[in-house]
Amino acid sequence: MEAWLELLSKPWHWTIAGPAIGLVVPLLRLAGGRRFGVSSCYRHLCSALGARAPYFAYNWRRDGAWNLMMVTGLVLGGALAGATLGSEPPAIAEATLAHLERLGIEATGALAPEALFSLAAFSSPRAWIVMLLGGLLVGFGTRWANGCTSGHAISGLAEGERASLIAVAGFFAGGLITTALIWPLLAGLP
Repeated sequence: MEAWLELLSKPWHWTIAGPAIGLVVPLLRLAGGRRFGVSSCYRHLCSALGARAPYFAYNWRRDGAWNLMMVTGLVLGGALAGATLGSEPPAIAEATLAHLERLGIEATGALAPEALFSLAAFSSPRAWIVMLLGGLLVGFGTRWANGCTSGHAISGLAEGERASLIAVAGFFAGGLITTALIWPLLAGLP
């Protein structure tokens, strides 16, 4: 048992972790025709809590109870693994740290820089506006694309769906444009 805990407490090489994640898709298909995806859980939760809009009028127990259990398991499993296995945060590349510094973000090597993820970061109205607009755009985009990044990148690509390939290309292009063009403008940099 101790050898397994030792194995699980270290980061896995991508050649093992990638296929392990990829096996989730066929296993869910074999276990009842289910699709891996987390964004649909919000719809199921709203329906379960009694939302009255027509979009939420469906049998969430039949269509989404398994999804709510899966997401609950993901959260509890992550918390349990973090509490029992422990882990050092992943190393951040020097080039990434230098890029963050150029954007005006003090990068100390932490996975979540305090300049972006502290209470002080959310003290200005500008930060709240950016956060709310970003959340609305992500929510709209997720529904418009009929799934989130993980759903398209893991399930859709594994199933060979053309729409997922287009969506993932759009996610990456949007991320690159935001990082290179939009973020410097929002941060007030030249």
